[in-house]
Amino acid sequence: MSHKRIPKRKAAIAVGGVVALGAAAILLPNANASQDGASDGVVAAPKTLKAGDASDLTTRLAGTLGDAYAGAWYDGEDKRLVVNVVRGENTMALKVRSAGAEVRWVDNSTAELQAGAGTLKSEATIPGTSWAVDPRTNKILVTADSTVTGDKWDQLESTVESLGSGMATLKKSAGTFRTFASGGDAIFAGGARCSLGFNVTAGDGSPAFLTAGHCAAAGDEWSDQQGGPPIATVDQALFPGAGDFALVTYDDPATEAPSEVNVGGQTVPIVQAAEATVGQQVFRMGSTTGLADGQVLGLNATVNYPEGTVTGLIQTDVCAEPGDSGGSLFTQDGLAIGLTSGGSGDCTVGGETFFQPVTTALEAVGATLGDGGAGAGGQAGGQEQGAGQEAGDGQADAQDQAGAEDQAGGQDAGAGQDGAGGQDMQDGTGTGSGRHSGQDSGLSRTH
Repeated sequence: MSHKRIPKRKAAIAVGGVVALGAAAILLPNANASQDGASDGVVAAPKTLKAGDASDLTTRLAGTLGDAYAGAWYDGEDKRLVVNVVRGENTMALKVRSAGAEVRWVDNSTAELQAGAGTLKSEATIPGTSWAVDPRTNKILVTADSTVTGDKWDQLESTVESLGSGMATLKKSAGTFRTFASGGDAIFAGGARCSLGFNVTAGDGSPAFLTAGHCAAAGDEWSDQQGGPPIATVDQALFPGAGDFALVTYDDPATEAPSEVNVGGQTVPIVQAAEATVGQQVFRMGSTTGLADGQVLGLNATVNYPEGTVTGLIQTDVCAEPGDSGGSLFTQDGLAIGLTSGGSGDCTVGGETFFQPVTTALEAVGATLGDGGAGAGGQAGGQEQGAGQEAGDGQADAQDQAGAEDQAGGQDAGAGQDGAGGQDMQDGTGTGSGRHSGQDSGLSRTH
């Protein structure tokens, strides 16, 4: 994402659709193959859907099916939406098929799964645990990190068993659940480093950005370089509780704030915020590890961090590391999905990760996706190459600075600055933790 105040000549914003994403990109289908509904008593085969369209259809069907609905997920291989219908609800199953989705019969209703999650909340809110409904198994997936041992593990295990057979699965994570803030670079406050998520327009029309709420605990004023002058101020923040998000407003109302994610050498225009769908492929950008991808595993997840419980999150298998907090989770076709909250593991061994839904954050803070500053789109067409070159030149300077900081203070390094309108987010080399440099050619699989 872009967050610096820069000359207009650098504000090269991609227009006219999604940018070219490189030979290794994961291409989504261009068209939503239309199929008619039931005709002469024959129900049409499931439609081929893009992930965003599947999310919209999920929302509609959830409202239509009522108690018969028990979750849904996106089959990325066949490009189909699979909807869980409680066994015996034949009429509702016909509605699902007529809408173009595939029916899967299940035993656990949404109400039963929610009741199970409520039991976990009341009897097993233990730091280092999480749970989310997995529609692909029609069960609650309960995870415990490496700190949950002894009596705590026994308590969690007995609570899961009390839910009954076929209601939940329990697994152990080798890592430790934590928020992904760190000392270093990207956006800074009080010695902490986080990542910018998405530029937005605040309710009063001023330019702003979203990041993780736990990052705001480091301080109210944020800079785009370590020890530099503040460029933005925290307006609203929530953590822990019903989310992990913050709205940070730029101090200069003329700040360029294009609605895009810079993935290194090119940008992905962000067209709108969207709800996540289980099975959907997503990409994460962060100041420590750069670009990574994976799948959505669960929705409405509860995570018990050491600092407190956070609810309503998205669970994924996308890797992340300290400093990636607040970074953007998005789709290749420009849908803003989430903000990096925390999890376990790293980008070497993998692990569980959790994200704040963007739609919930926008609604809570009264902001909208889009440009906040004047003239943000005036330089599109012809400036990207120059801006990218200047960003490349800036990488060497940033790396030199990171090396000096590493030597002087032993800081977690990573050079890199996220500049507005085409300036690449650079991952530093001071500690070797940056796995994706600003020269990466596109959205490619990382695992």
